Amino acid sequence: MKQTILVVDDSPFVYHQLKDMVEDSDYEVIGSAKSGEEGLEMFRQLKPDIVILDIIMPGIDGLETAGILMEEDANARIVMLSSLFDANLLAEVKKMGLKFLLPKPLEKDVLFATLAMLEH
Repeated sequence: MKQTILVVDDSPFVYHQLKDMVEDSDYEVIGSAKSGEEGLEMFRQLKPDIVILDIIMPGIDGLETAGILMEEDANARIVMLSSLFDANLLAEVKKMGLKFLLPKPLEKDVLFATLAMLEH
């Protein structure tokens, strides 16, 4: 059975890129949201195995969205994405208890290595 992924990113390009990357794998992108609010609704409806979440979005940002997801589901598996990748942001992500922050543009080998680590 494939692991399901919800993509929360205001860029349609990221959704299509991720969908293409995981097409012939053990993962399946089952939904896409363009804001934190929409992502929370879709998470509650679809109950994905993994959420890939951009940090900078309109409305509530990715960090706030991740915090709400973790309050609602302590076992939520979340991968953060950001085009603004620096030590301060990484420290903030780690402080929240999140383990993964990937830089944009996303690289396929980095994505699959991260997804594999989520399973353990």
